[in-house]
Amino acid sequence: MANIYYEADADRSYIDEKKVAVLGYGSQGHAHALNLKESGVEVCVGLRPESSSVEKAEEAGLTVMNIAEASAWANAIMILLPDTEQADIYDAHIGPNLNPGDTLMFSHGFNIRFDLIKPPSDIDVVMVAPKGPGHLVRRTYVEGGGVPCLIAVENDASGSAKEFALAYADAIGGARAGVIETTFTEECETDLFGEQVVLCGGITELVRSGFDTLVSAGYQPEIAYFECLHELKLIVDLMYEEGIAGMRYSVSDTAEYGDLTRGPRVIDDHVRETMQTILEEIQSGKFADEWVAESRGGRENFLKLETAGHELPIEKIGKELRSMMPWISSGKQSVKDSSGGQG
Repeated sequence: MANIYYEADADRSYIDEKKVAVLGYGSQGHAHALNLKESGVEVCVGLRPESSSVEKAEEAGLTVMNIAEASAWANAIMILLPDTEQADIYDAHIGPNLNPGDTLMFSHGFNIRFDLIKPPSDIDVVMVAPKGPGHLVRRTYVEGGGVPCLIAVENDASGSAKEFALAYADAIGGARAGVIETTFTEECETDLFGEQVVLCGGITELVRSGFDTLVSAGYQPEIAYFECLHELKLIVDLMYEEGIAGMRYSVSDTAEYGDLTRGPRVIDDHVRETMQTILEEIQSGKFADEWVAESRGGRENFLKLETAGHELPIEKIGKELRSMMPWISSGKQSVKDSSGGQG
């Protein structure tokens, strides 16, 4: 069983004397920086001078420096920049400004797990990873709650790296909900696997394949959209709130029987074998090598696939149908508008 910690287990003295630089001011960056500041931590935001987020951070009352200045000023640095950019930024701006005894922090294990960043042995290397998007990390903190966090220690030069990670998690609100101890390797590999086979890759292909099957059989695309995509939120919300068994309790007996008898035919041993292969590609570093090379090479294939995805029939009919349901997005910023810059 995992080790889980709460506010009573966190000693804020481990962060009270620290100067923390949050590098990036996107979804997670703005939440970390503001929550830390309101928890009494001395914090600055590190951004590229040309970043569109500079003005946003300053308007929020935060001190902004360029990334090198922030790294030199701080003795604890949280890197909240895109995975594929972290290594180059570390080499140019962060690494040269590290001092013995500093703490280097991540919210995802990618760059440490796959040796893209190799910190010196005389600093602490830890992870603090909220298990929710930045807007939720910020909102729940303001409301007096928090989002559960993961913590991990890769290098403990000081002998108190874990205590600092727990104090940081507490300062951004995580200990109010619970902080679970893991490792960089476990977090990174399970995170990539979940994204690829279930949360993003698996769901999108399952939805699209179901939609295409119905439309190819002569059913109206509008009806196929509702059955294969629109109603997915209802099922996911039930699973999120009550687990799989709770969802099954809430749907009709007909739906549950179809789930129990047909689900294993869709996700069969062949699919599980493919999942195992994908996990092995993650564990071996094959996926990381492929993605880093794709990004450094200009993302030609990525952009081609992304553009093709925008042109799918399910996307076109979905846009039309969502325009008939303005309550879906009423009072909400679009994902693109709310994501902000990274740095």
